[in-house]
Amino acid sequence: MQVVVLAKESQKAELAVQNADGLVWVEDEQDFLQHAGAGAFLDLCYINTPERNAFLSRLLPALVVVNSVTDTLQQTHASFIRINGWDSFLSSPVIEASCLDESRKAGAENVFSQLGKTVEWLPDEPGFVTPRIVSMIVNEAYLALGEGVSTGEEIDTAMKLGTAYPYGPFEWAKKIGLQNIVNLLQALCKKQPRYTPAEWLVQETNRAI
Repeated sequence: MQVVVLAKESQKAELAVQNADGLVWVEDEQDFLQHAGAGAFLDLCYINTPERNAFLSRLLPALVVVNSVTDTLQQTHASFIRINGWDSFLSSPVIEASCLDESRKAGAENVFSQLGKTVEWLPDEPGFVTPRIVSMIVNEAYLALGEGVSTGEEIDTAMKLGTAYPYGPFEWAKKIGLQNIVNLLQALCKKQPRYTPAEWLVQETNRAI
């Protein structure tokens, strides 16, 4: 199966499958149209807008996979497949995903098998599992920083040494993008107040804009 992928350089590096059989890299979503016969299209640079969704829907019934951690398929397109494609997560051998159409799951599993990944199917909820956990870890770190518990560097070091995490919470936040984390927390806290973003996290995110 030909798989056409739109990705940033950092995402390409994480996937580490530059020369896999049937894999085609493109620079812009419009380039998808040059490969109309492909079996799957992966938009790892996806932004949930009506225009983007209308464009990608033109590629159906091919598999359309979007990197959409916060927005669910009910908010994007019911025939898409959404995955956790946040920076630092694509290097995992397991990809968290949601799909509303059972008949499309086997095809998606085949696509990710070509990329050396297995798929963990999860309910179509904001944040999947791992991004929720990591976002809360980052949020707690910003709460601790705001309370003067320690410095960012010391918190990063303590978490890596104490939990064997690959990154400290501030390092992880930088890789993922503060805005991505705040967006997810804000979506989750509408139903569960414990996800309310820390004031220092929101302030630093606003300064970065």
